[in-house]
Amino acid sequence: MAKPTTIFICQGCGTQSPKWLGRCPGCGEWNSLVEERLPESRSSGSTSAAAKAIPLSEIHPEQSARLRSGMTEVDRVLGGGLFPGGAVLLGGDPGVGKTTLLLQVCGMIGRDRPVLYASGEESLEQIASRALRLGVEADGLQLMAETAVESVLEEVERLSAGVLVVDSIQTASTQGLTSVPGSLSQVRESSVRYIEAAKRRAMPVFLVGHITKDGMIAGPKALEHMVDTVLYLEGERYRHMKVLRAQKNRFGATSEMALMEMTSEGLKAVANPSAALLADRPMGVPGSVIGVALQGTRPLLFEIQALTSPSAFGLAKRMSVGLDRNRVQLLTAVLERAMHITLGDKDLFVNVVGGVELEEPALDLPLCLAVASAYLGKPLPSDLAAFGEVGLAGEIRGVGSPSERLGEATALGFSQCLLPLSDKERLADGAGNGIKLTPVKTLAEGVDAYLA
Repeated sequence: MAKPTTIFICQGCGTQSPKWLGRCPGCGEWNSLVEERLPESRSSGSTSAAAKAIPLSEIHPEQSARLRSGMTEVDRVLGGGLFPGGAVLLGGDPGVGKTTLLLQVCGMIGRDRPVLYASGEESLEQIASRALRLGVEADGLQLMAETAVESVLEEVERLSAGVLVVDSIQTASTQGLTSVPGSLSQVRESSVRYIEAAKRRAMPVFLVGHITKDGMIAGPKALEHMVDTVLYLEGERYRHMKVLRAQKNRFGATSEMALMEMTSEGLKAVANPSAALLADRPMGVPGSVIGVALQGTRPLLFEIQALTSPSAFGLAKRMSVGLDRNRVQLLTAVLERAMHITLGDKDLFVNVVGGVELEEPALDLPLCLAVASAYLGKPLPSDLAAFGEVGLAGEIRGVGSPSERLGEATALGFSQCLLPLSDKERLADGAGNGIKLTPVKTLAEGVDAYLA
């Protein structure tokens, strides 16, 4: 009998090695290589018919109707609903509300078509108890506690399920692989089987993924490349506000965000996210500015706070929550040059209220205004909103969609807006009516307009 062939695979990045190594040469993780048996190679002499290429002009894509989840905010993040045959990967920290969200979605869809919820982590009694607390009642919702992929797919065929939920993909296992569930090979092979079934049956499938200590979905990036949509449910375990964000979406915008509130009856969409994020904001306090950011296709208002204090040591501290720390340091240097001030002897703390992580360049100008206001000890007008990208030369660059941003600010009662001059020139007819616009070309002009 021939000796079985084995290989060592890194569980963090997927790097393969013929022998065990203490440190992965790909990602540098220690003790991450696990021995796995290679599956028997298939015969290359297959007699199956070869696929033939088809001219583009002869292909007529069908405009398949999307399946509504019953939750408006979830549908918007998905790009209009669940796409037939689409594979959605949902990730989030333990206890953030992934199972709660999916049970609510399954309860809505299960009223019209059969839905199969396969759990590999919780018992049927635990899921039923949670569904009872959430008020989920749907005759079409079927539950099963199973980790074997083959058994789940057999049940899908028997029920003619319209939607499949696998919670979680790290507990799934398939025949032919000797590695334990959760290993890279099992996760990858199980995902392939589920995705193939989804495409073949035009059935949407949800795969729940665990989060690593770095905040990424376990099973590395290979898993994210395989699915059509990657959603992250963010938020601290003991905070009621949750953020559902699309990290990847082949059927919609990749930066859509939905703000949801965790209640005793489950996750509820926040009707007015901007108003919720600005609730309880202080008035007439230095270092507080309202920025307008575009999240996907919807503008939202965020409060950016800054605090400066004398540094007790020779090296000034820079801390940021919600914004990239390197970006904060870069803009601080630009602000020092534009205002001819010195912040090197002061600690700087920056915070986006609400615990939301933001990356849009349109928040550069509000951030600089907040830091300048905190440094000078002068409050900005409470009815002022701002947006604009700041360059290294201190210039204010346009960020696009100015009409939508001004519309959101006006709807929430803001009467003044500081914006780039180039965006002011691109405003649509009638946009900006009812709000005082202050267009600027440089950061110095923006700061002097309200803090001189």
